[in-house]
Amino acid sequence: MIVVDDGSTDKTKAIVSHFALNDSRIKLFELQKNSGAGVARNFALSKTSGRYITFLDADDLWRPEKLAKQIDYLKSNNLYFTFCFYDCIDEDGNPLNKRVEAPKTLSYRQLFFCNFVGNLTGIYDANYFGKIPISSIRKRQDWMMWLVILKKIEIVHPLRESLAIYRIRKGSISASKLDLLAHNFAVYHHFHSLNKVVSVFCMMGFLFIQLFVKPFYIKKLKK
Repeated sequence: MIVVDDGSTDKTKAIVSHFALNDSRIKLFELQKNSGAGVARNFALSKTSGRYITFLDADDLWRPEKLAKQIDYLKSNNLYFTFCFYDCIDEDGNPLNKRVEAPKTLSYRQLFFCNFVGNLTGIYDANYFGKIPISSIRKRQDWMMWLVILKKIEIVHPLRESLAIYRIRKGSISASKLDLLAHNFAVYHHFHSLNKVVSVFCMMGFLFIQLFVKPFYIKKLKK
């Protein structure tokens, strides 16, 4: 477990250090200043030596069986990448009774117009893909990483089970729709090297999928 403290101001260092003292598999590294998720994840990648790569941001959660189930799923089906469903909680940890699912199979074309892969759910085989560099932009780095993966394997089969919990915070980058649109445009314009006109049309396709298709994969859970 590679833990990167991206200039936190809470008790992260003390908490992680306590666990690291009792488990040599936990490694804590500190960045001198807050540099954003992309920089922190790339730094973490530079310190890894394991076969399977997966990410978890500080405010999100994994169910205890997540890693075991996903790695078994990859090995049993001879796969190099998969992801799973996730449930949502508010910033105080209260369930929002919402589960985010995905298509039974996900293609590069589908991913191009909508990021169905929750960052806290994806896991890939570094023996097959190598360590995939992550963009340093503040948002949508994970989407670009999954696109690199799907461009190589074309189709991914998610593990159709909720094994992670995503925290929705008010005022976060993820919660700001206008900010997300700007970051999505940057993915089309800069990452895919599309001109501005084509990028606008891609954004229209993205908005259509986001408004009229993705809601079918968001399930209301019983209280």
